[in-house]
Amino acid sequence: MCGIAGLMRPGGADESGLSGTVARMTAALAHRGPDASGIWTRADAGVAFGQRRLAILDLSEAGAQPMHSACGRYTITFNGEIYNHLDIRAELEAAGAAPNWRGHSDTETLLAAIRQWGVAPALQRSIGMFAFALWDAEVRQLVLARDRFGEKPVYYGWSGADLVFGSELKALAAHPAWAPSLDRAALTAFMRYSYVPAPATIWSGIRKLPPASFVSFAADAAPRSAAVPQSYWSLRDRVVAAQSARIGNETEAVARLEQLLSVAVKRQCLSDVPLGAFLSGGVDSSTIVALMQAQMSQPVRTFSIGFAEGGYNEAEDARRVAQHLGTDHIELYVDAQTAMDVIPKLPRIYDEPFADSSQIPTHLVAQLARRHVTVALSGDAGDELFGGYNRHVWGGALQARLGRVPMPLRRAVGAVLGAIAPEPADTILQLLQPVLPTRLKVRHAGDQVAKLGRILAADGFDGLYRTLCSIDQDPLRTVIGGEETMSWAGAEMQQLRTQLDPLDRMTLADSFSYLSDDILQKVDRAAMAVALETRVPFLDKDVVEFSTTVPANMKVRDGRGKWLVRQVLYRHVPAEMIDRPKTGFSIPLDAWLRGPLRAWAADLLSPARLKRQGLFDAARVSRMFDEHLSRRHNHSYWLWNVLMAEAWHDEWAGAR
Repeated sequence: MCGIAGLMRPGGADESGLSGTVARMTAALAHRGPDASGIWTRADAGVAFGQRRLAILDLSEAGAQPMHSACGRYTITFNGEIYNHLDIRAELEAAGAAPNWRGHSDTETLLAAIRQWGVAPALQRSIGMFAFALWDAEVRQLVLARDRFGEKPVYYGWSGADLVFGSELKALAAHPAWAPSLDRAALTAFMRYSYVPAPATIWSGIRKLPPASFVSFAADAAPRSAAVPQSYWSLRDRVVAAQSARIGNETEAVARLEQLLSVAVKRQCLSDVPLGAFLSGGVDSSTIVALMQAQMSQPVRTFSIGFAEGGYNEAEDARRVAQHLGTDHIELYVDAQTAMDVIPKLPRIYDEPFADSSQIPTHLVAQLARRHVTVALSGDAGDELFGGYNRHVWGGALQARLGRVPMPLRRAVGAVLGAIAPEPADTILQLLQPVLPTRLKVRHAGDQVAKLGRILAADGFDGLYRTLCSIDQDPLRTVIGGEETMSWAGAEMQQLRTQLDPLDRMTLADSFSYLSDDILQKVDRAAMAVALETRVPFLDKDVVEFSTTVPANMKVRDGRGKWLVRQVLYRHVPAEMIDRPKTGFSIPLDAWLRGPLRAWAADLLSPARLKRQGLFDAARVSRMFDEHLSRRHNHSYWLWNVLMAEAWHDEWAGAR
C-alpha cells in the first residue's frame, strides 16, 4: 500500500524540473507511505514517477519503487496488493518466462507478467486491489490502471502542459500549474449522493479512472487531449452471463461460499507486517473474522469502537462475537467530543466533497487499529454482493405492491408520512420493539418512516432505486447553476440489455457506484490518513463472480438480507448472537447538529456566507436548517452534505 504520483510532459523536459515537481506532488502523499519515498525521471520523454511507500511485502530494498522490469522496458509506480502474485509467479516459472527474481514483492511479479502477456492479460490474471502508472519505453506510452472494484484510487488530468496523476487530488494540487475550475455538475451529483460519482471529480477536466479499466497516453500526446479508458473485466457481463448459470443447491452454495471466502481470507493474510481485522459484530465483519480465526494458530487482533449513545453503539455486539471466537479484541469507547474532533480534519483527508458521516467512526477505528497493526481486513462489500441493505430486502416487493396503487393516492400517503417528525416515530417504534418479530425491528425508525414516504411517491423501479439512493431528491434546486450528467455507473447500467431480477439490478448498480465511490473511498482515505492498509476479502474476484450465480432467494429470505452469508457465519457463531436490527457504522448526527455542532453549522450555513460563495441556494439551506433545529424534520444527512461541501471549499477553493 502506497501513494503514487507523477506526470508526463509531451516533448520532454529537463530532469531537475521534473524531479522537483514530482517531489512536491509525492510529498503531499507522505501519510500514505511513511516508510520510504522514491523518484524516477525520464527527461527525453518528460516522464516522472514518485512513490511514498508503506512497506507490506518484501520490506527490503528489493521492494522499493518506482521499480524497473528485469528487461528494462517497463517502469512502474504501484499502489496496492496483488494477492495471487505467488500463483502468477508459478505460472511464469512453469512457462520459462520468469526473470531472476530480485525479491518477493508483488510489484516485481506484475512487471514480469506485463512483460510476458501484456497489460490487459496481466490485469485479468491479477486478483487484488491496486492502482498504478506504467511507462513503456519501447512504445513510449504511459498507462494508468485500476483494480476491478476501485478499491485503490487514481486521479488524472492536465495541469498546464503536463498530464498529471496521483492517488489523491492533493498530489495534483501540488503541481505548480494547478488551476482548475469547480465542476458544478459534480457538485450537483454530490448533493444527490453524498459523493462525486466517477469519472467526475469536483474539478473540471480532472477525472477518476473507472474501476476495471486502464487508459493510455502516448509520449507525443497533444496537451489537453483526452483518452478513452479501456475495460479489462466487466461485472455487468458477469451478472448477465450468470442469469443462465444459477446455483440451485443450497447446501452446495453455503459450502462453496465458505470455501471461496476462506481462500480469499488466506490470500489477504499474506503480509510481512502485523495484521488484524475490524469487527463491528455485524454479519459481514464477523464472517471475515471467523474465517480468519479458523486459519490462525494465534488469536486474531480485532478492533471496534463504541459510543455512549445506545442506538449507535455496536461495541457490545462486537465484544460478544470476539469472546466467542477467541480473538485478541481491542475496543475503544469515544465520547462525542472525540468524534467531533475529527471533523476539522475531514476536508484534508477527503480532498473533494465527501459526506458519508460514517467517515468519522471509520477514521477512529482505523486510528485505533494502527496503534497495533499495519494491515486490517474488513467486511465491506458483503451488502452489495449478497443483498444486505433495506432497499434490497424491501425494494422489489414494495414496487410490485405499489404498482397496483394509483399514483395520486401514493403521493398523498407519502406526503403524510413525510410530514411526521422523526422523534415521535422513533419513540412509538421503540415501544413496540419487544413485541415485534426480529425482521420488523428497525433502528432509527423515524428516518425509515420518512424514507417510506419518498418511496411511495417514486415512479417506476428505477425511480424507486434513485429515490432510495438520493440524499437530495432535487439537487438542481440546491446548487446554483447545477446540472445532472451521466456517471460511469449510469452509463454501465444504461448498456444493460438483459432484464434482471430487481435485486440483481439493485446490487449491480450499488456495486458500480455506492461501493466504489463511497464505501471503498471512505475506507481508503480514513485508513491511509493514518498509514493503515485495509483489505476486503468479499471483493476477491472469485467470491464476486460466485455471488453473481446466487439466486435472489438465497440472498434475501424471510424479510432479511444476506441469507447465504448468514448460513456460513452460523457455522462459527450462534445465530442469536448475530440476528438483530442492522445499525450501520453511524453517529448521532441529527442530535449533534441540534446540540454541540449547532454553532459550527450555523456559521458555515449563514445566509450571508452562502450568498457570497454562490454555490447553494441560501434560502433553501436556511429553511432546511430551521426545520431540522425545530425537529419538524430530520435533515441531518442533507445538511451534512452542504456542511462538508462548505468545509471542503474553505480548505481547497477558498482562494479561487
